[in-house]
Amino acid sequence: MNMLELKRDASVKGKNGIAFIMAATIIWLAITVVYSQTIPLQTKNIILLFLTAFLFPLALAVSAMVKADWKLADNPLGMLGLFLNLAQFMYFPIIFWAFIQSPKEMIIFFAVVTGAHFFPYGWFYEAKPYYIFAPIISVSIMLAGWRMEESQLWIIPLMMMIFLTILSLFLYGDYKSKVKGN
Repeated sequence: MNMLELKRDASVKGKNGIAFIMAATIIWLAITVVYSQTIPLQTKNIILLFLTAFLFPLALAVSAMVKADWKLADNPLGMLGLFLNLAQFMYFPIIFWAFIQSPKEMIIFFAVVTGAHFFPYGWFYEAKPYYIFAPIISVSIMLAGWRMEESQLWIIPLMMMIFLTILSLFLYGDYKSKVKGN
């Protein structure tokens, strides 16, 4: 198989990574609920970090439900998708800096990093929605958070939840068009 065929194989078998996006949508829903509460900001930020630990197990469960195979044992690109996701952890020093130095902006930093990390999946899955949504999410969150008051921070995870829902729909459409084209 050539590279394009390998990426199309990853896209179709892994269903464009939709299981991870759907799991992330659920996590961002929980984050929205947390940030809408009247608890101290530091507590919200700690809960945010803990909630992220549920992403992978939740994505495994959603993968089983939607029958997505993201491991791709027979595809040399199989582990690349996982490594692209793990690359997001390289940005966590920024998140930890915000946690300590600028707690009000931590959720904004986290959402921007999350949105930006989708960009390489456009190449991996040959899926334009990732290329389009990575900058839209990052820039929109940055602009929305620019002068946001602490009491309004729940809007950031709500925006992420909405963006991820729309991204899922576009990715599903892209997946379906690839299935029809095969």
